[in-house]
Amino acid sequence: MNRKSFTVGALALLAAVAAHAQVTITDPWVRGTVAAQKATGAFMHIKADEDVRLVSGTSPVAGVVEIHEMAMDGNVMRMRELKGGLPIAKGAEAELKPGGYHVMLMALKQPLAAGEQVPLTLTFEGPDKKTFTREVKAPVRALGAAPTGGMGGGMPMQHKH
Repeated sequence: MNRKSFTVGALALLAAVAAHAQVTITDPWVRGTVAAQKATGAFMHIKADEDVRLVSGTSPVAGVVEIHEMAMDGNVMRMRELKGGLPIAKGAEAELKPGGYHVMLMALKQPLAAGEQVPLTLTFEGPDKKTFTREVKAPVRALGAAPTGGMGGGMPMQHKH
């Protein structure tokens, strides 16, 4: 490969990388589990420099990863997948937290203990409809470590797919 074609290729690669929104993920964590538990949540703050949508995820610790929301339906808290993903407006911060939006890890392959790290690959869609990924290492927090009003908050909860 000559120097000119290498430079052109490198510039094309830089342009492709620069075409994706700048997404910042802070304070990621995953709720710990007990032995027979097959699902848990991942939580974090996400900010982007342009409108994006969190559309999916993967993790080696889970067979299924979905973007979920919890909302009141009458006096019952319901959890369901966000079929179109979670929109994140330019400059705004999306807070994924217990009792609200979260990344649901299902079909867990093993229990998750406090102190472990859970690798997550999150897929976003930019305004151009092109997708890109961000890698996250989320520490596992002990089961009781969630803030008050956590997932379910002591209210009846129903999980929908």
